[in-house]
Amino acid sequence: MSVRPIVVICGPASWNHLILLDHLPEPVPHMQFARRSWHTVGGTSAGKALHLADLGIDVRLCAPVGADEAGGRVRDALTLAGVTVEAIASERTERHVNLMTDGGGRVSLYVSVPSTPAEDDVDAAVASVGAADLAVIDLSELGLSVLERGGHGQTPLWMDLHDYDGSSAFHEPFLGAADAVFMNDDRTDDPWELMRSCLARGPRLAVCTRGAQGAIALEADGTRHDVAASPADVVDTNGAGDAFMAGFLGATLRGASIADSLEAASAQARVAIESEHLHPVLGR
Repeated sequence: MSVRPIVVICGPASWNHLILLDHLPEPVPHMQFARRSWHTVGGTSAGKALHLADLGIDVRLCAPVGADEAGGRVRDALTLAGVTVEAIASERTERHVNLMTDGGGRVSLYVSVPSTPAEDDVDAAVASVGAADLAVIDLSELGLSVLERGGHGQTPLWMDLHDYDGSSAFHEPFLGAADAVFMNDDRTDDPWELMRSCLARGPRLAVCTRGAQGAIALEADGTRHDVAASPADVVDTNGAGDAFMAGFLGATLRGASIADSLEAASAQARVAIESEHLHPVLGR
């Protein structure tokens, strides 16, 4: 492994308009006033990249970004934060409008989505993955194309399955190619069994975040681990899972044990939870 580890992340980055409301809109015609609103970078891959850069990791983000105003803002913000953006050409940059409440309510409106990546761009992403010390392939059209192309060499692949329910067909290629998988417990009543079923498909490690209950991890040999959630002044939980995975990954690359990596992950999640951005660097 190189002195300063190189991590490549393949997946989405977006430009988001966040609107804070007293309550989410009722499904009837009406007028409602926003308490406040702001624009910022979004996307699960962008979130991981921002937190890895904060941890001193040499991180390269392969993400579809358009040659439009939103794309310029995404590139500029990420570059200023220390992320190397390897933009995948897209006809438009992904954009969302997120309606939010203090209580955690959220409605995400997809205003635009990226176009299908060109074959040459997929090849370039595959080459970047093959040259990395570790790669994260996020759930996305680009991520699936990279997996289907193959040619990743010996690079360990980590996957974020998000709210995987144990049977979603879309997740299967990601799960089958993974060395380690991360998920949350939103769609399971038994996270230990969910992780066990994931490990039966090939990964050596499964980690499941449980919100205020912390997180748990299961190794292929059956060893269990758990960590409490770090106390935090909650501003926005969006992006906490990405920060958690980045903290775990960064600690692992520096030789930490699974137990210590879980502690580092919990601490990093707090950074996201206490910010109105994916990472506070975006607000500076």
